[in-house]
Amino acid sequence: MTGGAGFLGSSLCERLVNDGHRVVSVDDLSRGTAANLEALDGHERFHALVADACDPVAYERAGAVLGGVDLVFHLAAVNGTKWFHERARHVIRVNVNATLVALEAAETWGARFVLASSPEAFGESPDLPLMDRHASTFPPASSHQRFAYGASKHLDEIAVHHAVANGLDGRIVRPFNGYGPRLVGDADGQVVAMLFRAVLDHVPMAVHGDGQQTRSFTAVDDLVDGFVRAGLQERSVSTGEPLAGMAFNLAAREEVSILDLATAINGIVGSRAVDIVLGGGYHGDSSRRVGDITNAEHHLGWRPITALQAGLQSMWASLSGAP
Repeated sequence: MTGGAGFLGSSLCERLVNDGHRVVSVDDLSRGTAANLEALDGHERFHALVADACDPVAYERAGAVLGGVDLVFHLAAVNGTKWFHERARHVIRVNVNATLVALEAAETWGARFVLASSPEAFGESPDLPLMDRHASTFPPASSHQRFAYGASKHLDEIAVHHAVANGLDGRIVRPFNGYGPRLVGDADGQVVAMLFRAVLDHVPMAVHGDGQQTRSFTAVDDLVDGFVRAGLQERSVSTGEPLAGMAFNLAAREEVSILDLATAINGIVGSRAVDIVLGGGYHGDSSRRVGDITNAEHHLGWRPITALQAGLQSMWASLSGAP
């Protein structure tokens, strides 16, 4: 697995190892942390390889550790809105090059390949909820750099479909705004963790714009379950057809504004609630992002089961040590 020390990757590593699989994580720790994998330290079925997912040698080393590879989960990527705007070329270099190298390794091994893509791969598609038949629509490159990430994920999906056309068993998974205790909450992180971090630091929550932009916040355990199904199932649970070439949106059913999210978090933290400050942000922020999960329901038998309130309460308990 690439990106195995990240927020989502580390939880997926734990799930796979606990289910009896042998796993090697390839992660350079530029975004993920060794602490995320502490629960697997010394486990006989797990090996953490500190290496660049853009380097073909990393895959040779991983294959040597396992003695053969039958499944590649490719999660390594540079995420975080600040990165998109301030280090666009780095985002493109890592996200595209790592995918191409990981695909080549999977083809060499004859392994199944699961790409962690993103709803950002649709760009500014006006059609909602997002689904495979919708076109990806991107603004002029001169307007802003936000889609350094989304366009790179779009190219990643093209690369996977090309590999599938040439015989690879590849599947695509698009997690929608995952959250959980390991989510990065610093200036380079994602919104749920950043709002909780403001509470822990006793500073106001910064909500971009008017806070009315909406997202589908999806609990990490639900996302992990979707990735496991996409990787391990041979065929559709409904039709029996092969899953190669299919894409699956993993999204919560609740569509929530960022302002309502901040308000909900303040309600959960009780006496530690902080002020909410509106304004600022980056160009090109999507006003809505909600996904159609029909493919995941129909072919994987996947459904989100964690309500946002319960998921946020669990995340706060983990971050704060509250009962």
